[in-house]
Amino acid sequence: MKADPFAQLKLLDVQALDSRADQLRHQRTHLPEIAEIATLTATRGELVDRARDQHIIVDDLTAAQKKADADVEQVKARRVRDRDRMDQGLISNPKDLERMQHELDTLERRVTALEDEELEVMEQLEEAQQALTELQQQIADADERLTTLTAERDRRTAEIDAELAVITADRNPTVADVPDDLVTLYERLRDSKSGVGAAELRARQCGGCRLTLDNSELSQIKSAPSDLVIRCEECQRILVRTSESGL
Repeated sequence: MKADPFAQLKLLDVQALDSRADQLRHQRTHLPEIAEIATLTATRGELVDRARDQHIIVDDLTAAQKKADADVEQVKARRVRDRDRMDQGLISNPKDLERMQHELDTLERRVTALEDEELEVMEQLEEAQQALTELQQQIADADERLTTLTAERDRRTAEIDAELAVITADRNPTVADVPDDLVTLYERLRDSKSGVGAAELRARQCGGCRLTLDNSELSQIKSAPSDLVIRCEECQRILVRTSESGL
């Protein structure tokens, strides 16, 4: 394949633009914010699950406390009713009075036991509510951090996209100076050679594979017509000769 030496030099400019665009696209998909957002999103999901389970515990304990309160009030009301009957002299039979006093003693013990249970449930509820509050705060902190990270990711992505747009605008007129068949070869090599289809021959070294050419190969390149498209024997990339080639 042959191409004007100027067009071959232009191909190096195209390669430089494409390499920079590849770097930018890699940066865009590997921003540190992206990884942190993914990690924090997963963590937030776990926090939400834990908060949901904790909310169920709080609801159950709240219901238990209401029941304990009701049980205490019910027994207290019965105790007051029986005591009022005794105080008002409504019970005159000695046996009935003895039975009623025994029942009051039983109610006293029952109130004490129920109040102990009520206090225990209240303490459990307080601990559960505190745990839920902490989880909710952690979720809020995660949301705040996610908002900051998302804004920073979007800002940096916009900057990269803007630079990519400039590169695209610069590439179009640059690649227009390169023959179609050479561009086709270059694009094919780029796809198979990690994004580098053309490289400068500089100081007797291929800029693609970084290997130094032997004297025999250099001699062949030196004697080749200037419009002949040279390929590196090692990596098969297009080798562009410049004044820095060392020929």
